[in-house]
Amino acid sequence: MTISPKIPHLRQTGNTKQLVVNGRPFLSLAAELQNSSMTSAEFMRPIWKKLVDTNINTVLGCVTWEDIEPVENQFDFTELDQVILDARKHGLHLVLLWFGSFKNGISTYVPPWVKTDPRRFPRAKLRKAGGVLKTGDVLSIFHEEACKADTKAFSTLLAHIKEVDGEHSTVVMIQVENETGLLGDSRDGSTAAEERFNSPVPEDLLQFLAHDWNNLHIDLRRNLEFFKAQSSPSGTWTQVFGKGSRTDELFMAYHYAQYLNKVAAGRKEYPIPLYTNVWQNYVGEDGDNDFPVIVGGGGDPGDYPSGGGTGTVLDIWQKFAPNLDFIAPDVYLNEYSSSCHKYRHRNQPLFIPEQRRDEYGARRIWVAYGSYQAIGVSPFGIDTLEPSTNPFTRHYGLLSSVSQLVLDAQTRPDSSVGFYFDELAADGSDPSKPVIKQWGGYEVTIERCFVFGKAGPGAGMVIHLGGPKFLLIGWGFQVRARSLSPSSSFTGFLRFKEKSVVNKETGELRTLRTLNGDETRSGIFAMMPNEDPDYGGFPICVTIPAHTMIAELELYSIEENDD
Repeated sequence: MTISPKIPHLRQTGNTKQLVVNGRPFLSLAAELQNSSMTSAEFMRPIWKKLVDTNINTVLGCVTWEDIEPVENQFDFTELDQVILDARKHGLHLVLLWFGSFKNGISTYVPPWVKTDPRRFPRAKLRKAGGVLKTGDVLSIFHEEACKADTKAFSTLLAHIKEVDGEHSTVVMIQVENETGLLGDSRDGSTAAEERFNSPVPEDLLQFLAHDWNNLHIDLRRNLEFFKAQSSPSGTWTQVFGKGSRTDELFMAYHYAQYLNKVAAGRKEYPIPLYTNVWQNYVGEDGDNDFPVIVGGGGDPGDYPSGGGTGTVLDIWQKFAPNLDFIAPDVYLNEYSSSCHKYRHRNQPLFIPEQRRDEYGARRIWVAYGSYQAIGVSPFGIDTLEPSTNPFTRHYGLLSSVSQLVLDAQTRPDSSVGFYFDELAADGSDPSKPVIKQWGGYEVTIERCFVFGKAGPGAGMVIHLGGPKFLLIGWGFQVRARSLSPSSSFTGFLRFKEKSVVNKETGELRTLRTLNGDETRSGIFAMMPNEDPDYGGFPICVTIPAHTMIAELELYSIEENDD
């Protein structure tokens, strides 16, 4: 399909893809509203300015099936049209969240005519103790009518967006469904599902797993040992993959992916980027902080939505839902960096549609943008925070000013790294390790910034500009370096200059001042302190506060041979 350059689209660059809006690469500084905020233009009216003042440029909000098609075949886009106009008036872009058949593993946003007709739109059955089947609050994916009706509604939505927004690109992406999967059981126990489960495994799945084995994500390969041990696997799902919840999850993933792929076929009406998001599995040891497993849903299929695009079945989604451009993780409790790494699998672009909205979460976004070339990240529930106290106001403000520099770095694989340094533990120990990279013949160490008193948190990114030059962005960190040349006897700072932004559209910077002396601890560290460094009672204020939070460092090495 040839896509008009006027339509928002993904463009291959380096080892990833960037979002292109109005012909230019676009770094999405996004935030998601509470679940139903965007169903009302009136409710949103006082919120738009708050979002602008928080330095957000992209807003994630819902479009619900029950609102746009309250009566079958009668569509109403009145509220959505006004929302799009109001967002455009405030210079904001939108990512629409299609709450169709599924939202958080259940079907509460489907229209009343779907909810009240279980014969036409059967529900999944949850298998309980003693062989009891409980009707779930979720549509079964093993019947055609729900998928057909959802596909029709979604296609109508896309056609309408093209009509009202095709010349403006206010809407830049659409999320298809939300946190798809089955809660309460590892698979649907309905008659139709059982019949499918006890039928031969589809040949296209068997061929994919066998022929693409070495490219499968390690989480999936670990669950396929029984399959791999067979010389010519064939038969029912249990015969091919063994008995257990992981087989159930694989079964559900294959069919959920195909369901969403059919819905996403509506992109023929308006081919802007489509994705779906994932409620990740959570097993505690892979988490941020010491949250109990139950807080994250759990580590077993059914505790989290079974069949959703977790790492254990991510390849299945990527293969069998080709109408989706990528699969996106929601990252609340899972370890942030490993989640970013996991969802760059097969070099798909990274977008985090939901994450923590506190300072702890805000610091982590630099890893997504700087180390994993993220299209964007999006803290959830942003409309209940004020710009003055929202931590994203500061982080997004700095990222906005250097967005073109970040986008340029993303086109050069391994030319940047993002990092964060959390608060020191109560016992004074440091939970955050230094980051070490090798660039341009130097080993560069990024660590928490030195202060005389208690060291504070930090976050940012370092961009390798080529050779011995580096751009430092952020606060609460410092950089030191050593030449990798065996004949080097000394590595120093040739120039360390604080920069300010002249033109953020082009990424042009100018030198504000040259830093040296105490400000580099006499040439040892290129320091990017917090706004209010702790002097710990030391009477001389040698650690300068952060100012622009942008600096350029140029290194040099003295080469000396023994002879």
